[in-house]
Amino acid sequence: MRLYVNIDHVATVRQARRTDEPDPVRAAVLAELGGADGITVHLREDRRHIQDRDVRLLAETVRTGINLELAAEGDIVALAAELRPMQATLVPERREEVTTEGGLDLTQEARRQALAQALERLRSAGIRTSLFIDPDDLALRVSADLGVDAVELHTGEYANARGVAQGGRLSRLAGAAEQGRELGLAVHAGHGLTYENVAPVAALGAVEELNIGHSIVSRAIFTGLEAAVREMASILRRARGSVV
Repeated sequence: MRLYVNIDHVATVRQARRTDEPDPVRAAVLAELGGADGITVHLREDRRHIQDRDVRLLAETVRTGINLELAAEGDIVALAAELRPMQATLVPERREEVTTEGGLDLTQEARRQALAQALERLRSAGIRTSLFIDPDDLALRVSADLGVDAVELHTGEYANARGVAQGGRLSRLAGAAEQGRELGLAVHAGHGLTYENVAPVAALGAVEELNIGHSIVSRAIFTGLEAAVREMASILRRARGSVV
């Protein structure tokens, strides 16, 4: 189980004052010291948090690996092809959303064609490719048809559910993860995962990587980023001892 730490929220605090701190690049260093297996950043079209300069500096300084989240839009895909992060994850974007609200819509042929073009450009640059999708059969099969290396399952419905409903959402995630593995895809997961709800997802044997940001950055306000990452990594390791 790998832990990729999303540092977008560090940049969100910085952009609130349009200043130079807190520095997401420095946050990435501390996250790696805390045991992160990689760093995730989302370069949005509206540049609401992470900026182009951040991605360029991270490409020079990160020692683990960068998972760059981006929409299938020309200028950002071009930047990714230039900087060649270890992995690029295509995600949906809407200007009015607070954060990503669900997986890519893969039901429309036009959308699939746009994704295919972006994926081809990323692959040509030697970048590992992934799609952020909902945990359902169609999305998994289309992802496999598009030839991506991995999928990241959206865990928001699981994270927002409670009681019996959460158990049902976990079962859906488990089934999707197994299906993804059977289709030859590496399976990642993320969105809304916290110190309280992450262990059952981390214990799913077909899931090999989790992307977690907001909860770690929130904990870091009180404990420090290095300690916050170390604590999350410890939970994942303990959960991995009970793989199902």
